[in-house]
Amino acid sequence: MISHIYTRVQAKARARQIKAEGPPTLSLAAALEKVAQEMGFRDWNTASARLSNAPEAGWQVGERVSGHYLKRPFTGRIHGVRELQGGAGYEVTLHFDEPVDVVDWESFSAFRQRITAHVSPEGVSWTKTSDGVPHLTVAPDTAMIV
Repeated sequence: MISHIYTRVQAKARARQIKAEGPPTLSLAAALEKVAQEMGFRDWNTASARLSNAPEAGWQVGERVSGHYLKRPFTGRIHGVRELQGGAGYEVTLHFDEPVDVVDWESFSAFRQRITAHVSPEGVSWTKTSDGVPHLTVAPDTAMIV
């Protein structure tokens, strides 16, 4: 199942999956209606109208974001974004408002202000630290929306 549906293409892919997994009598139209219900819409027409107005990318250049990089909190802006093959995630380049020290050792520092990472549509990197924490978690900074 697609955890986040942002576009009509993703919604239709989910409908095809439902149709393939469902009974042979299930039509594509009925599967689209099920997708709309999964997304919380009244019907497919409503969902399709909403999705057609949604941006194609989950992340936008210049968007304010916040999160954690190597277990350290940050705020910043998206400097660049590229969708990975098949919509599996994004390559994002972030510019932090303040440089982040990525070293735990007291006698040494290594500051990062601009990083590039691959993240899921939910904003979580697949790479993890040795104790299992994602290298990067990023989310839109909703407090900065005007």
